[in-house]
Amino acid sequence: MTKINHLILTAQVWKDTRGQDMIEYALVAAFIVTIAGAMVPGIATSISGVFSIVTSVMTTAQSTGN
Repeated sequence: MTKINHLILTAQVWKDTRGQDMIEYALVAAFIVTIAGAMVPGIATSISGVFSIVTSVMTTAQSTGN
């Protein structure tokens, strides 16, 4: 790959902002959940259960290739 092609590809990658909004929303949601868990001790077990379910669903989806 020539140096110019490499520079063009690098510039395109840095300009690509697809998915940025989703990551920001996920970070805000994680921050809110963390604060809620710290302020209300009873909700911490519920939050942990939700994260466990999400983790198992994602693991299953990854292993099946969906």
